[in-house]
Amino acid sequence: MKDLKTRSKQNLGRIMTKYYEGNHLRAAEGGFVIWTSIIIPIELLQGFDVIVCTPESHAAMCAARKVGPMQCEKAEQAGFSMDLCSYARIDLGTVLDEGRGSPSLGLPKPDLLISHNANCSLLVKWFDVYRRWFGVPHFILDVPFCYQTQQEKDRRYLLDQFQDLIRLIESLTGQKFDYDQVREAVGNSNEALKHWTRFLQLAGRHPAGITAFDTFAHMVPPLTWMRGTPEVTEHFKLLAEETQMDMEAGRFPVPNEKYRLLWDSIAPWHQLRTMFNRLAELDANIVWSSYASSLGRIENSIDFYEWDGKDPLQYLARIQNNAWCAYGLELRYKSLKEMIERYDIHGLVFASNRSCKVYSIMQMDLQRRLIRNLGLPAVMVDVDHADVRKYNEANFLLKVETMLEIIKADRG
Repeated sequence: MKDLKTRSKQNLGRIMTKYYEGNHLRAAEGGFVIWTSIIIPIELLQGFDVIVCTPESHAAMCAARKVGPMQCEKAEQAGFSMDLCSYARIDLGTVLDEGRGSPSLGLPKPDLLISHNANCSLLVKWFDVYRRWFGVPHFILDVPFCYQTQQEKDRRYLLDQFQDLIRLIESLTGQKFDYDQVREAVGNSNEALKHWTRFLQLAGRHPAGITAFDTFAHMVPPLTWMRGTPEVTEHFKLLAEETQMDMEAGRFPVPNEKYRLLWDSIAPWHQLRTMFNRLAELDANIVWSSYASSLGRIENSIDFYEWDGKDPLQYLARIQNNAWCAYGLELRYKSLKEMIERYDIHGLVFASNRSCKVYSIMQMDLQRRLIRNLGLPAVMVDVDHADVRKYNEANFLLKVETMLEIIKADRG
């Protein structure tokens, strides 16, 4: 990718290195370690003095650093199927090899596991493997799927589980839950997401000031323990301001932008730079994605859902359904249609993800419906978010270039 957003890129590297190194150091000093999936409300856990690690984020980092296949093979050699999610195989392989090959030397040994079933049934099974290996408790947050506006009974159901989780951590750590720390963490997250929204809205300019690949890279910190910290707020503020300055100086990621595309899937971590460069050569820019736009949203809108300053646990329960995979077909269609219209999308890239069946299962219906109702061209490409062995660059480019030719012909 072009050398835009230099300061924010450097800051991203700095804070993520500090995060992974700090986890190992604090664990070596006797800290209580929790492994959690990315959709768990991290701000709630900041009511305790604990270390929180996210195996999914670790696996994404391994894929981005080009060591994903090596770690996957370690898990496969131990008997785990290649059909399992590549996030799981990467992290399982890392644990089996005691952190060797991982850019962060893996994660410190957990004292508690927290998973959920909001967007991935495999997560529960994956974390249950760790429960057996490490002999530690495994708390499962049961999150109702969202086919319409979140119901009050669903929110109460989530709040009851939050209280169960709080009591469990209190009993395991001997600590008292600090409600004020949670309030502060939610306030930090709310402020950070305001800056993130400012950054995302720059996709609406012509040419766009950002690409979806920028959003994939910079959405990583809030998917870890860093969500709810001042560091993420400052990072997103820097990101939004630096991007605005680049645009005012006439610097854009795709200066001759002719084709504005939307990506529907998880980030292709092993292809961020390569895929961006290939598309930029064609004057094409993936300006928006359903994946990165879910941060801080709820099911009725793609706009930022702001905290009202009242009960932070109520707010966390309200946004618990914000994961794209927890949406039914109607909500996904409504959201994609709004994204297309707001950001002047010319074509759609549905990435059928070999690892994430829940994300991909409705894509053919969405593709047909959007083509029929909006008249936009769309392609379905095969990809895996973390295992490059399941990605064919030539096939991807052939399909996308064909779609760009269709857009060009329609304009003519």
